[in-house]
Amino acid sequence: EVQLVESGGALVQAGGSLRLSCAYSGFAFDEYAIGWFRQAPGKEREGVCEISSNDDTTYYSDSVKGRFTISSDNAKNTVYLEMNSLKPEDTAVYYCAAHYISLIESATMPLEYRYDYWGQGTQVTVSS
Repeated sequence: EVQLVESGGALVQAGGSLRLSCAYSGFAFDEYAIGWFRQAPGKEREGVCEISSNDDTTYYSDSVKGRFTISSDNAKNTVYLEMNSLKPEDTAVYYCAAHYISLIESATMPLEYRYDYWGQGTQVTVSS
């Protein structure tokens, strides 16, 4: 059974940092891409970033580029999202998700319809 469990969400002041974790099980990372999404109150869920197991490439949305970093620790079956210079508009429930990729795929803009498995989400609140 595939499972993804997010943790690390918290209340933080603007300008601060936070690291989210996504512990996965039930699949081998070298066959999947893992992405982070977020959903703010009253808004649609949006893709934040993705990492590909094929070549460790990453992709970031413009709204987080230069501030967020996605990385993986295969030994711990965990993907991380390091978030720096946080802004109030980063406030949202953050989800990690996974989808199968072919051997030649690199990371790309995370699109919901591609993702097969989702975590339950973790709340990030940035106060001004």
